[in-house]
Amino acid sequence: MYPLRRNRRLRTTETHRSLVRETTISPNDFLVPLFVVEGKGVKEEIASMPNYYRYSLDLLAKEVKELWSLGLKSVLLFVKVPENLKDNSGTEALNAEGLMQRAIKTVKDAVPEMLVMTDVALDPYSIFGHDGIVSEGKILNDDTTAVLAEMALSHAKAGADFVAPSDMMDGRIFEMRTLLEDEGFYDTGIMSYSAKYASAFYGPFRDALDSAPVDKKDIPKNKSSYQMDYANREEAIKETLMDIEEGADIVMVKPGLCYLDIVRDIRNAVNVPVAVYQVSGEYAMIKAAAEKGWLDHDAVVLEQITAIKRAGASIIASYFAKDVAKLLS
Repeated sequence: MYPLRRNRRLRTTETHRSLVRETTISPNDFLVPLFVVEGKGVKEEIASMPNYYRYSLDLLAKEVKELWSLGLKSVLLFVKVPENLKDNSGTEALNAEGLMQRAIKTVKDAVPEMLVMTDVALDPYSIFGHDGIVSEGKILNDDTTAVLAEMALSHAKAGADFVAPSDMMDGRIFEMRTLLEDEGFYDTGIMSYSAKYASAFYGPFRDALDSAPVDKKDIPKNKSSYQMDYANREEAIKETLMDIEEGADIVMVKPGLCYLDIVRDIRNAVNVPVAVYQVSGEYAMIKAAAEKGWLDHDAVVLEQITAIKRAGASIIASYFAKDVAKLLS
């Protein structure tokens, strides 16, 4: 066929390329993670996440209004819990007037149409920095899922549209779905972190919430007994299918870029939306390299986001969401 068939004809100009482009990005693709702290007038930059902040509730309201103006319509809330409110059983997580519950109401009051998702895990509330209750050097699965279900219900009562369990305990989706149904919260969705790997890319996030596992005797030093082994591929499909069977409406792969093969495998295997979390370590690496002048920040961000969507992501949780929305505008 050569030279009758010249593929470069479709790449001649940006107009040509945009006409036949297979993957496009819009603000509708994004879920914006937001970190919330107690106080008033607080906007604290996270040292390991340049240009990303923790917000007190008054400034959270202002931030979500700006996000909405940029076309960003969904947020994922995380809270930094004061040390004096932490224990080994997540007591504060069930407080109807807790920081998360007030954050949900703050967002809904500021922008009623904003879709609110909430992190459901014990590590922000744990004196040990684990996603579950610790006993004799082990993470108790079933005791933890019972608390997580109550935590999800508390978020639903506060007005959350979706709860997002990030803990990787077995059976927690069934426990949450059952309790939400029993209590009449039929429309509250569940976005499950179905394939969450025990990754080294989470460090800056744990700085943001002070949620890293503590280094103490008889406390697991990492989260490998519940988060997935990053060497495994087929296990991700098994985990995801089980979560869907238990009642998950959306499934998630975390982290992002190093796991795009997993994203594609899951996209091919399921008929529900697939979310991908471009995590804090991925964010920090781009920021650091761009600061050194080693990378073109905006070009690399757009390329990575496009790659995540091309791999099969329906939803992208990213700390770059606001940057990308501004670039697209």
